[in-house]
Formats: sequence, structure tokens, C-alpha cells
Amino acid sequence: MKFLLIGSNYSWSIERIYKRELEALGHQVELHDVQNQFYDYYYKSIFHKLIYRLGFSRILEKINKALISKVSTQYYDFIWVFKGMEIYPETLRLLKSKSKQLVNFNPDNPFIFSGKGSGNKNVTKSITLFDLHFTYDAWVKNKIESTYNIKTELLPFGFDDEAISGIELNLTEEVNAVCFLGNPDDYRASIIKSLLDNQIEVHLYGNNWDRFIKHKNAFIHEPVYGLDFYKTLRKYRIQLNIMRVHNLNSHNMRSIEIPGSAGVMLAPKTADHTAFFHVGKEIFVYEDSDSLANEAQHILNLDKSVIDKIRIRARSKVIENFTYKVQTKRILHLLNEA
Repeated sequence: MKFLLIGSNYSWSIERIYKRELEALGHQVELHDVQNQFYDYYYKSIFHKLIYRLGFSRILEKINKALISKVSTQYYDFIWVFKGMEIYPETLRLLKSKSKQLVNFNPDNPFIFSGKGSGNKNVTKSITLFDLHFTYDAWVKNKIESTYNIKTELLPFGFDDEAISGIELNLTEEVNAVCFLGNPDDYRASIIKSLLDNQIEVHLYGNNWDRFIKHKNAFIHEPVYGLDFYKTLRKYRIQLNIMRVHNLNSHNMRSIEIPGSAGVMLAPKTADHTAFFHVGKEIFVYEDSDSLANEAQHILNLDKSVIDKIRIRARSKVIENFTYKVQTKRILHLLNEA
């Protein structure tokens, strides 16, 4: 089949992973990088940021014109839009005529925007234009189906096992402390402080944590990427997961990346976390700041032999159910059913 994926072409993007997996299964795939075009413009200078925010920039018009030109003489089995912040609804109407199915996957919530990169009016106004929606969140699925009567399927986040190919995760030395990978905000800082105030050592990897946290039990590091990211997920006795306001009862990418890397995840108790994993055998969960500190201390006190078994079970669960190879086959099945 012939696919056009529209989204990001950065090295970390899931679009690139799905392109790789679809091609490995024999499909013809093109990836059109609308997000790259926008970011290359927006982050080029403060002037570009300013005129865009003031509404004087024509970058989105340029991006949409280029996309329309690309598809003008083409026809695809599936056009798959990732989120779609850069694409006008009128452009999507044209894309709809250039494919058997116009599909959307939004890795955020199309109804709740938690930051400037999580959505915009293009996302909201375009919901009705797709033939099929993929979402990681059951609440979003029910909302789209009940409000718009559009077929919507659950697509959990995946794990790219090829990204850690060659890493001997079980040989990584363990640090008996809590770790959190991600940039700070007030909510995340409040969660971290509840651990620190209970005399629990926490290592923070991200930008500008020193502006939010100053504590004797906090150790602040620069962000890690690539193989170092996965090694760090595995390195610590506990990897903390914190949910955003748009997915309080579901899961996020860390929900799959941590156990997939043989990390020990301590995450909020959500419907997805308890459905995907065996609590106490593959992951650990917390309900509030008090239970977080208690659960963290419990995990830190466990014998390493117990932790090693949890790491093995967690990774096995992800490899069996959540790799992008598995997800791609699931997607193709759902597309053929739609």
C-alpha cells in the first residue's frame, strides 16, 4: 500500500519509526515534514517568533501551499496526519480527496491543551475531517465517537527496541535512588519536593531544574539523549513517571519507555497503567504525594534480586505487546477493517 505520513522528520520522531516499520513490511511510504518546516522558521530568530505570535507571519500558508503541491498529482491508500497543528482544515479537505482514508494520530489531547506545542485551533477545527482517529486515551476515544460519530481506535504509545540494539541493559550499574527525566514545571517540582522532603535522594535530568529545585537531596544533571537516555532509564533503582493534565488517567510515552528499557517505573495509578502491567510485579504505582514517598522508600529497600526480576518481567511485557513492530501490525489491521 502507499502511505503519506505528515508530521515530523526529526531523529526522535515516531513518524520516522512508523515509516521504517511500514517499509519493512513492504509498503511504500513518504514522510512530509511540516513540523520541521515550521520549527526551522520559528526558532531561526527572535524576530520570527515575534511576528508569528503577532499574526504577521505567512509560514503556515507556505507550509500548506507546499503540501497541496506535493499531493496534487498523487493518490494514496492512506494519508496519516500526526497531530496536525501546521495544517489548515481546508488543506485537509483536499487531502481527503487524494486518499482512500485520511487518518489522524494525536499524541496529545485534542480537547485539552497543556502547552503551546500540544495543540491549536487547526487541531480542534479538523477533528471532523478525518475518516479515522487513533488516540492513546480512552476518554478521548469516547469523546470523539460520542460527539462526532467518527471511528476512533486506541493506539498505545510504543517502544523502539531497535534504539537500544546492542546495549547490555542488565550490565548497567544500578544507583539506589529515584530519577526523573524531563524538564521542570511547578507541578512536577511539587511532586519531586514531596520525595526530597521525605529524605529520598532524587536525580533530575533536564533543563533549568535549578530554577525550581534547591535541596540537599536533589542532584541536577543535563538532559540525556539517544543511547544515554535509555541507559539512564535503566540505571536508577526507580524511574518516576508524572502525568500531565491532559492524560491523568491514561499513560504517556514514559509509561512504555521505562519498562521497555528494563527500568523500574513508579507511576501514578491510572486505568492504563493497571491494565497494561501487573502492579508490584512489573511496575509500581502511587496515588498521591504521601503514597509516593512511602512506595519509593519501599522500592529502595527491596533486595536487588527482587528488583532484577521486576526489570526482566517489565521488559518482556513491553517486547511482547508494545514495540513499534507490534503497533504497526495492529495499525494495519485496524486500517484494513475501517
